[in-house]
Amino acid sequence: MKRRIAAAALCLFAGATVFAQPAETQAGKEGLASAAALEPTLCHGSGWADALRCYAIPVAGLQAGQAAELTVLVAPALSDARREPLYLLAGGPGQASSDLVQLLNPLRKINRERDLVFVDRRGAGRSQVFDCGLSESPPADIERFVELLADCYQADPERPLALTSRQAVEDLEQVRKVLGHEKISLWGGSWGTRTALLYQQWYPQSLQSLVLDGVAPIDSKVFLTAQAAEAALVQLQQDCTADPVCRGFGDWRSALDLILANWDKASAVSFPDPFTGLPSEEPVESWMLANAVRTALYDPSVAAQLPFAIDQAAKGNLLPLSGIVGLFARLEGSMAMGLTFSVACAEEVSRMQRDEIVADAAGTFLGEAFVQPFVRGCAQWPVPSQEYPVSEARSHPVLLISGSADPITPPLYAEQDLDYLENRQHLIVEGGGHINSARGCIPDLMEEFLDGGGQSLDQACVADIQRPPFMAGMFGPSLRQELRQELQHEIQPRLNPESEATASAEEVQP
Repeated sequence: MKRRIAAAALCLFAGATVFAQPAETQAGKEGLASAAALEPTLCHGSGWADALRCYAIPVAGLQAGQAAELTVLVAPALSDARREPLYLLAGGPGQASSDLVQLLNPLRKINRERDLVFVDRRGAGRSQVFDCGLSESPPADIERFVELLADCYQADPERPLALTSRQAVEDLEQVRKVLGHEKISLWGGSWGTRTALLYQQWYPQSLQSLVLDGVAPIDSKVFLTAQAAEAALVQLQQDCTADPVCRGFGDWRSALDLILANWDKASAVSFPDPFTGLPSEEPVESWMLANAVRTALYDPSVAAQLPFAIDQAAKGNLLPLSGIVGLFARLEGSMAMGLTFSVACAEEVSRMQRDEIVADAAGTFLGEAFVQPFVRGCAQWPVPSQEYPVSEARSHPVLLISGSADPITPPLYAEQDLDYLENRQHLIVEGGGHINSARGCIPDLMEEFLDGGGQSLDQACVADIQRPPFMAGMFGPSLRQELRQELQHEIQPRLNPESEATASAEEVQP
């Protein structure tokens, strides 16, 4: 349990030195391979049955001694149309792009005419992962977590210096050249949108278009997420009130506040493990529980279970809430903590002021539960602050995708902070959580956008994407009345052959 709760709690998606020159001019071209010299091997990724081409690509560092080797997975186009490839950039910071291979399923139409490329950035996934031994089993106790983080930093204080967004962009440009791609398009999810936007600033000549899902603009402070999470929960509450089944749970929102406010040591030690039902191995503190609720809001199908689970918890039954926590067991190992803190401390936490943290936490269920592990951890991870450049106007076609109930990158970010993007469109999925590229007609719109060079899209189909039904009880959602009537209408003739025959005879009457 300690690993599952801590993994959910730390999940994102998450004088300064500014590097103004490309990696090749600062560090030379040592380690830069050529496409002709590369021999890919066949490999596989989780969630996709077909073989992929795997490359091990050496890249130069921004400073001497920072050369590295990156793992790159390519799903080759199925046709000879030879459109520009689409590179997929993972979030976190700390997630591996190779973990996104399952997106090939909803994006298979895009893959017909263009390569899809997954680059594991330095320190993530198959590119010499830097996880400090914390990704698989982070301790539930913050004090212990910070101690282990400090030990990891002291063991190799030079490595975090090479793990910056600037370096990630330079590495991406080197990979593009090695693979022989004249221009590329980028899909970014969550923190991957930040990387994509920085690539657009530094290498506009190499870019065709951008698709950004769960947008984290360059100037935004996405780790200040308490107000966004609160807004997502309020929207869930409003949608629940409009649902005849869900509104029966009453004021579960206030019940959540009471649960978190009254969470004591006895509650912490008795919280059940989602897989055994027995008390958890280590106490589950209130900050972990608040973060578990925040993480549930990422996925509308999980968020739909919250009203029932919280109502049950208020009545003394913690098993449904524990079950929601168990849904995030798959997050174990998804973030390379060394990489996460190297980027987060230098590029997010270093820009946050104490009064901003207090203001963001005020009046929210989350409070400082998400940001505090990073603030305390960064005190033991002393990397220099990395400043971003002032964003210059760009005319590339850009497709923005947001969920109206996203608890960390709300649509407001895309609406207010990206005026310098002169050719942008914005899709907003009502009730959508964090990352919506695989939902409804979004993959088709992405294909149309990429193939059409950014032409204006008919967004009408986005309105058809709805929240999943709310959980009504221990066995899931309730069938809506109209659906029950429709099913009864379809089944009844089969149960009464005479009525079916009569209906058929009536249909042929002149």
